[in-house]
Order: sequence, then C-alpha cells, then structure tokens
Amino acid sequence: MGRLLKSGTDWRIGWDAEAPEFKGLVGADHWAIELTAPELQDFARLLEQLSRTMQQMTTELMDEETITCEAQSDRLWLEVEGYPHAYSLRLILLTGRRGEGFWAAPAAAQLLQALQTLQVF
Repeated sequence: MGRLLKSGTDWRIGWDAEAPEFKGLVGADHWAIELTAPELQDFARLLEQLSRTMQQMTTELMDEETITCEAQSDRLWLEVEGYPHAYSLRLILLTGRRGEGFWAAPAAAQLLQALQTLQVF
C-alpha cells in the first residue's frame, strides 16, 4: 500500500507501510505524533469504542448535558468530552517517547470517519 495521508481541517492521519518503526501518524494543523503500528491499532480500537459509548449515551442524557469518557491501553490513553453527537478528543501516548494531542469536536468526528476508511491493519 505504501504511503497514505488523509487530512482535513485541523486533523490528519497517515500510514507508511515502508517505515521501519513508526508506521502511523496522527496530528492536527500544528502538531503530529508518529505511532507504531500497535499504537495506531490501539488508537483506532479505543476511538471506535469511545464513539460507540458516546452514541449509547444519547438516550441517557438530556440535550444540554455533556459527558466525559476515557479508554486506555498499555500504549495510550484517549478521552472524549462533549455531547454524544459532538465531542473533542484528547490523546496521551504512554510509551517511550511520550506525546499528547487534542482535536476539537468537528475535527474529532472527521478524524474518526477517516480512520474507519484507512484499512491498513
């Protein structure tokens, strides 16, 4: 598959199958973090899990209520915060080099959508 980079307003995600260690990339307009393949797999899995949780909360919350949910693996920690239909995303990389990132609600939704179409794993 080679190199693939998807991006939009204040988000980007990439994959480089030829890279020796850091095959994945997540970022925004002014920052980026390279990820190993297992880190990117955890990112995708945890973000999908948090997205499902937020959708399930739709019937539990009043329209003006917000919620914060988090999920973690041994490699990274993710947090979503906001409304079930519009939430921000925070990432903290827990391994070796460490890193932190944030996407506002519109960018987080677009990032999730792009991640679901990446199909590199």
